[in-house]
Amino acid sequence: MVPVLAVSTFGVLILAVLWIALAFWPARVAGRKGHSFFGYFILSLFFFPLALIMAYLVQDRRVPAAL
Repeated sequence: MVPVLAVSTFGVLILAVLWIALAFWPARVAGRKGHSFFGYFILSLFFFPLALIMAYLVQDRRVPAAL
């Protein structure tokens, strides 16, 4: 007998919302460094660990403020 995984529609909806919410993390980090928010958001939807590591390792593109 094969076990059946019963997942409700509500469970799938909650999982999708969490997945999308988590994808904002690397996108915001990269966006604050002057990189593409949208590009990192799409990347993190499919490759979250890679996007998170990349977002923290990329160089800051913003121009430093003059004193």
